Amino acid sequence: MVTQLAYEVEGWGVGELVLEDDRVVWHELPKPTVVEAHGNHPVVELLRAYFAGEDVALDDVPVDLEYDSLFFTRCAEALRSVPRGETVTYGELAALAGAPGAARAAGTFCARNRLGLFVPCHRVVAAGDLGSYGSLGIAYKRRLLEHEGAL
Repeated sequence: MVTQLAYEVEGWGVGELVLEDDRVVWHELPKPTVVEAHGNHPVVELLRAYFAGEDVALDDVPVDLEYDSLFFTRCAEALRSVPRGETVTYGELAALAGAPGAARAAGTFCARNRLGLFVPCHRVVAAGDLGSYGSLGIAYKRRLLEHEGAL
């Protein structure tokens, strides 16, 4: 069964979550919007707790890690093990995924990430700065890292 939920987090906005049989297959981070939040689920409660500043574990939430390449799957698995409050560079992520020297490919993986906080690409930084963060922008990435105590 596929369940689509929108959840609101005070001070962050509305995010979206798609679950298939209670496994996360899509997560859109909250942002200011006019979309009204609807539905409730234990995963939504975890996300609300995360944004409220609680130290909740999201790495054990079941997610769909089937990607279009084995390297991307390994990137997702490796990134789920990077603890809250820590960062890795794109090169370090590539090495953790078994492909040292594939930093650009690790960046491509992050750009295509469809699982938001469950595969926390905001914890991947460039060697000399924060790097980018897609449509949400660098300010959002910085806010997430500050929220987690990484900055």
